Amino acid sequence: MSRHVAIVTDSTAYLPQRTMQRHGITAVPLTVVLGDRALEEGTEISARSLAQALQKRQPVTTSRPSPEQFAKTYRQIAESGASSIVSLHLSAEFSGTYDAAVLAAREAPVPVRVVDTGMVAMALGFCALAAAETAEAGGTADEAVTAAEKRAAGTSAHFYVDTLDYLRRGGRIGAAQALLGSALAVKPLLQLDDGRIELLEKVRTASRAIARLEEIVAARAGSGPVDIAVHHLAAPERAQSLADRLRERVPGLTELHVSEVGAVIGAHTGPGLLGAVVSPR
Repeated sequence: MSRHVAIVTDSTAYLPQRTMQRHGITAVPLTVVLGDRALEEGTEISARSLAQALQKRQPVTTSRPSPEQFAKTYRQIAESGASSIVSLHLSAEFSGTYDAAVLAAREAPVPVRVVDTGMVAMALGFCALAAAETAEAGGTADEAVTAAEKRAAGTSAHFYVDTLDYLRRGGRIGAAQALLGSALAVKPLLQLDDGRIELLEKVRTASRAIARLEEIVAARAGSGPVDIAVHHLAAPERAQSLADRLRERVPGLTELHVSEVGAVIGAHTGPGLLGAVVSPR
């Protein structure tokens, strides 16, 4: 990597591999622990394998990258010619990834700016892309951070899950909220709010919940230029159907990504996840 400012993120950004290669973005993998096996997200465990394990109720946990992993990545990037690094990561409310990056940055051979974006999935990915595009245009590390933070401030993420049980087990949503959803037999719509997952609405059926998700995303997108990502876990038909409808409803749509989430996010949401990230340009 020969650019003046290098961009690092983590595997939960779920950027397409070709996009990362084109923009020179490096992703440090989180780990999924399946039974007694620790597997790197993106290379050693697929979303499909994760979904099958969850459906069989096998124990699944996740863990952050180690500071040593980040230190190795930062050294390699510096040796490739970068004079500074911007390291953008998922919300510290979800993971210790940000803290591990901060520890490694202290000993890095070049200056490293570590940013808790408060985002996850392509909400994080869009931030990394904004930083990379700024760096490619000759921007400084500070300017790349500002671009990422501006993109994060305007980005929203909304999603539907079949059950709150997985989020409850992983500690990503309060037990009281999960119990409320289960007791009323409702289908929950959730959103990212200040780096945390919050219950947005409770809808009686899955079909109504997905229709409501479409309405929320279309309204949030507005009429200006906007990028959208549709994510799912073991629900490709749902995802493609939502993407097709949004393509018709959003006049300013610039880019539309449709992808299955990786194992780390999937472990906390469970099969059936359907989400949408809205990121105005």
